Amino acid sequence: MAKLKIGVFGAHRGMTMIRELLRSPDAEITAICDKYRPILDKAGKTAEDAGLKVSLFESFDDFFSCDMDAVVLANYAHEHAKYAVPLLESGRHVMSEVLTCANLAEAVSLIEAVEKSGLVYQYAENYCFFNTTAEMRRLYQRGDIGELIYAEGEYVHDCAAIWPSITYGERDHWRNRKFSTYYCTHSLGPMLHTTGLRPIKVVGLEGQQADYMKKLGARSGSIAVEMVTLENGAVVKSIHGGLKREPSSVNYQFYGTRGSMETDRWDGQLHVWRETGGNGVGKHEKYAPAFALEGAAGTGHGGSDFFTTYYFIRSILGDEDAKKEAVDVYEAVDMCIPGIIAYRSIVEGGKTLEIPDLRKPEERDRFRGDTFCSFKEAAGDQYVSSVAAQWNATEVGDEVYEEVRRKWLAGEPG
Repeated sequence: MAKLKIGVFGAHRGMTMIRELLRSPDAEITAICDKYRPILDKAGKTAEDAGLKVSLFESFDDFFSCDMDAVVLANYAHEHAKYAVPLLESGRHVMSEVLTCANLAEAVSLIEAVEKSGLVYQYAENYCFFNTTAEMRRLYQRGDIGELIYAEGEYVHDCAAIWPSITYGERDHWRNRKFSTYYCTHSLGPMLHTTGLRPIKVVGLEGQQADYMKKLGARSGSIAVEMVTLENGAVVKSIHGGLKREPSSVNYQFYGTRGSMETDRWDGQLHVWRETGGNGVGKHEKYAPAFALEGAAGTGHGGSDFFTTYYFIRSILGDEDAKKEAVDVYEAVDMCIPGIIAYRSIVEGGKTLEIPDLRKPEERDRFRGDTFCSFKEAAGDQYVSSVAAQWNATEVGDEVYEEVRRKWLAGEPG
């Protein structure tokens, strides 16, 4: 059987997927696309060193015309749906990096493109596939802690030091323009994937702009919180942003009707308490779970990057077990749109807002024209500033971006 031909759009974040594809027995890289030639050439050299000659493109249109069965989207985070839809319509399977869409209108278009094509769309929310979070999913689905009552997901990552190397001094880089609640799926996603429960309501909160990030060109609140109600009545708190903490905090806690489980904030192990001897009587254990599959250890983001690419390839090949473990388009949208609606909650003064179930065709019509977001090219006349009015923010001057670009070119930290 011939190997699947896969292209990668976005060579910086895509380098992880490129490395995984190069060691896959079932797929090979056909083409790589990136607008920045040095990183594109670096990706091509990585493939060449592995014995594979790939086509390199700076133009997406030229890349699109290449012979590919599937494409990994690792381009700018707010433009994934923009490219996923035409790729699906052209007959290519798609794996999208974080995030799913820029607004609710794109979410509707994406879901309908997947349904019409019948192709594989998977979302690379890698934080669902740590050894700890994958074990949490297994334990919850087995019923070890009962039904969820409350959970917390935390993704605190101070990116100030690396800001020049990830924004390049571009005023309009998506990271500088995103609203505070946008990047929510690292914190919220594993809670939804673990439980299989759908979010139905959200309230958004955000912290004030941090001067140290404004001096780097970022134009949003420094920290965001989404308080989300799930379909069974459980409440979950999703917190994410650039608070000062090292190492960064990726932490999850679940409280059920018969027990609890949480990741350790410092040593990467899992704590589980199960009620075993009657009401309030139980047993605690702490351990480092094994990875669900061999080959994950040592790969990117604590081993989780292995699984997204592996499940994508196996799903295209018809592996039903892989499809069950992966994040499909409906779950991907469920992970993303609470952040979009949470920012609307902030703008509207902290209202509790409903989260639509876009699995239902009858719910989609209300949102086909809903382009509310802080990315002007996607928002049109529904554009909203990435800084809520309560902070009375001032404009960031061009000199800030010139200095960030200088630091990037000189290899200096933020």
